Amino acid sequence: MQYTVIAGCGRLGSLLAGDLSKQGHSIVVIDRDETRFTNLSIEFSGFTIAGDVVELEILQRAKVDRADCFLATTNDDNVNLMVAQVAKAVFQVPVVIARLFNPAREAVYRELGVATISPTKLSADAFLHSIQTSNQSQV
Repeated sequence: MQYTVIAGCGRLGSLLAGDLSKQGHSIVVIDRDETRFTNLSIEFSGFTIAGDVVELEILQRAKVDRADCFLATTNDDNVNLMVAQVAKAVFQVPVVIARLFNPAREAVYRELGVATISPTKLSADAFLHSIQTSNQSQV
């Protein structure tokens, strides 16, 4: 069983928590707004911690040092970069992935050894692909 810590319980964090729980993963979700835990699906069988993910004490309470995977899914690129870097460098988490809205910052994350997923870049690629596919079908 893989132990995963998820920073942020918005739409993305809560969806990941539910899906990973269904797959048998042990999950801890951290969010500073405990009302966001209502986003979690009934499939979620993990733990929640209400607190600011940038505080070392909160990360220690989540036992990030034992995590196999750390997912930074907050709505703030700066927070995601900071906590992803701490998870990687301080807690030695083997797999660290951060959501990144501004694809221009991707090089900074890569230099720090943090993998990123950019919904902005993914959406742009999907739009471009759709345009190209539409243009080809009209020829």
